[in-house]
Parts: sequence; C-alpha cells; structure tokens
Amino acid sequence: MNWGEFFAMKGYGLYVWGSFGVALLIFIVEIALVRHRRAIALQQLRLLRDAGEEE
Repeated sequence: MNWGEFFAMKGYGLYVWGSFGVALLIFIVEIALVRHRRAIALQQLRLLRDAGEEE
C-alpha cells in the first residue's frame, strides 16, 4: 500500500477526506464563536461592575 492508495481509499477518498475537512472547519468555527461570546460576556460583566461602582 502506498500513500496514493491510502488517500484515494478505493475511490471514496474525496468523500472521506471531505467529511474530515468539513468537521474540522465546523470545530474551528465553533471554537471561534465560543471565544467571541465569552469576550462579549466578560465585557458586559465589566460594564455592569463599573456601573455599580458609580452609584
């Protein structure tokens, strides 16, 4: 077995590697969205804390 056969996977390589690629893309997007939502939540908490200190 050589690398070409491994990546081709008897004609199903495009489906298999494409599926892995899509899954990886989804994981990366999910991580980015979670980090963004966390940053927004922390910013909102800081604003609430600062507003409470002014009163």
